[in-house]
Amino acid sequence: MRANRELFHYFAPGIRKALEQTPMDFEKLQEIRLRTGSPLFVWYDGNESAVGVCGGLTKDLQSAYSIAEQDLRETLQLFSSYSLYAYEDEVRHGFLTVAGGHRAGICGRAVTDNGAVRSFQYVSAMNIRLAHQIKGSADPVMRYVRQGKEPLSTLIISPPRCGKTTLLRDLIRQFSNGTANIPGKNVGVVDERSEIGGCYMGIPQNDIGIRTDILDCCPKVQGIMMLIRSMAPDIIAVDEIGDMKDADAVRAAFYCGCRLLATVHGSSMEDIRQKPLFRQLMGEGMFERYLLLDHDRIGTLQAVYDRDGKTLFDSVKGSEREC
Repeated sequence: MRANRELFHYFAPGIRKALEQTPMDFEKLQEIRLRTGSPLFVWYDGNESAVGVCGGLTKDLQSAYSIAEQDLRETLQLFSSYSLYAYEDEVRHGFLTVAGGHRAGICGRAVTDNGAVRSFQYVSAMNIRLAHQIKGSADPVMRYVRQGKEPLSTLIISPPRCGKTTLLRDLIRQFSNGTANIPGKNVGVVDERSEIGGCYMGIPQNDIGIRTDILDCCPKVQGIMMLIRSMAPDIIAVDEIGDMKDADAVRAAFYCGCRLLATVHGSSMEDIRQKPLFRQLMGEGMFERYLLLDHDRIGTLQAVYDRDGKTLFDSVKGSEREC
């Protein structure tokens, strides 16, 4: 209970009171969304609900707490410790991270300079994504992502909010610390959106292992090359490969002899095959394992595929073959 009270202190008084009066299992609370003139929404236990003026989850939007401009201004001040300037590097990427690794995404009127976002003049919405670390979440997949004592390059496929970053984080931790079957490896993490390590003041709030080096708020393209040149990683991990630049950076790591751990938005293996970017990466044999998460059961493994896209495990069909 203490953890959620500490987080709620970052919110304006009216929002804080409504949240504190709402009985919730903190581990099931994933997002808190604030939009000027709209109800206070939470994503809780896999569903969206509004929060009532006097607390409690509700589907009746008329009785929900309505976010005022002042609420957003005060919440932003609290998240930035009353100094947005101190968080300038994070803000220009569209988010802030606070103690505990919780991240607040920001939307509003952006101030740009030569095409790059420098700050926000007006903030109209915030999305607070709560950091949840589930140690051991990678246990069911570890047998698939190694060959003998060596890790295999792995791509995690999942729709949003289905646990891909949680799984990635635990794979990083286990490979970094080492297991009974795998000696500890040097892992380099490029955490572009501060979601993997949940860094606060440069220090990971999540346990990502004793041999892990992390570049926080760093673009994948620059970060991967920096790690290769300076930290000699055995494994490089990134979240959400999204465009050709990301793919080129991952390709560079692969051809430098690093194993890869990465995630991508997708609903099925067929969905990934239809994307030219990943069709090309698959053709090059860059990933040796593909893990598909179940979109109905958060954090549940639905299927595992090998380098050629052949099924190693399928929970729906109830089939499994030797790795």
